[in-house]
Amino acid sequence: MSRYASLTRDQLATLVPELLLIGQLIDRSGMAWCIGAFGREGMAQVAIEEWMGSSPIYTRRMQQALRYEGDDVVTIFKGLQLDIGAPPQFMDFRYTVHDRWHGEFHLDHCGALMDVEPMGEEYVRSMCHDIEDPTFDATAVATNPRAQIRPLHRPPRVPADRNPHCAWTVIIDESYPEVFESADCTALRSSKAALTELAPIDGADDGQADYSGPLLSDFDFAAFSHSALVRIADEVCLQMHLLNLAFLRAVDRRTEADQYLEIATKQLVGIAGIAAERIRNALELPADEAGALRVLELHPLLNPAAYVAATVDGELAVSHGPAHEDGAWIALCGPDRLAPLQAVVRAVDPYLDVEVTGSTEDWTARVVRRDVPAPEAGEVAVTRFSGGSTFTFQPRKSIPLTVV
Repeated sequence: MSRYASLTRDQLATLVPELLLIGQLIDRSGMAWCIGAFGREGMAQVAIEEWMGSSPIYTRRMQQALRYEGDDVVTIFKGLQLDIGAPPQFMDFRYTVHDRWHGEFHLDHCGALMDVEPMGEEYVRSMCHDIEDPTFDATAVATNPRAQIRPLHRPPRVPADRNPHCAWTVIIDESYPEVFESADCTALRSSKAALTELAPIDGADDGQADYSGPLLSDFDFAAFSHSALVRIADEVCLQMHLLNLAFLRAVDRRTEADQYLEIATKQLVGIAGIAAERIRNALELPADEAGALRVLELHPLLNPAAYVAATVDGELAVSHGPAHEDGAWIALCGPDRLAPLQAVVRAVDPYLDVEVTGSTEDWTARVVRRDVPAPEAGEVAVTRFSGGSTFTFQPRKSIPLTVV
């Protein structure tokens, strides 16, 4: 059973957008260390490879889970609304549908741009040109290999305060050359994450069970059933794991073992702390040992339950499972690798710590209280550079989008 099933429908409607935003912030953690190791151009190439390697797989999974499979522009837009690459409001996509094969979108607010603009025009071009061009098409390939996403305008912004931040056309045409998935994507299709089977959505549950109806201006999380939201939460966590696995492949081919482990761990520590803080705040969990255990139970590090073998009952017990076989985040935790777990519990309360016993893949963690607060990990502070760390979601009214 999913660990998210223990939450109420209202709690899930609050948490799922948080999980989407957390997925976006993985790069705010990981790419900082890639810049140091590989430079700006090397960082950009890692980003291209990770998104191209993961997004076609998880996009297709979400289509199947929520029954909106298709080959048209509407299907592409629905997928973007449930993609960690485009978390709601932080990446404020606004959609226009002309017909099945023609559409546009623009971003009224791009949180990623707000993070990168202070770094200078070269970094903006790396993100908005070098990275976006191949990765947008790679995302679309999950729906139609002859889809092309092309800019009407994009940053660097001229004038400097230009709004919307960018605008793009989406056109599907049989005359366009077919786009093929990357070698990394093909390799990741055999990963345990890609093959993880989750419980189907219960159609008898109160609320909307799928997204087969009209495209909405904003995905209305509160309209969906408890069962659907549980499935979405688990799928979003798998998106994160697949993105991380593609990231690790890209880093691995550029490093030796020690540097690979260093970058992989720093990325995890940074996102682990920020994710824990956002989960705890969103669900208003207590700042004590019980609250820290609950945050661990709901953290993407340990979800979905079908992928990460663990139990939480007064303490966290982890055993060998599919995620270990993939070399996923949980493989970077254990008796001799405390930093990611410490980042999680200290985000709840800096006086908290973990004591871990056991072997590399089968271990138990107890949350304990220290007499002196621990400083925030440097990796978490680096990730906090992103405006996404403090971003606040606002209430939105969702309306159907019709052909114009």
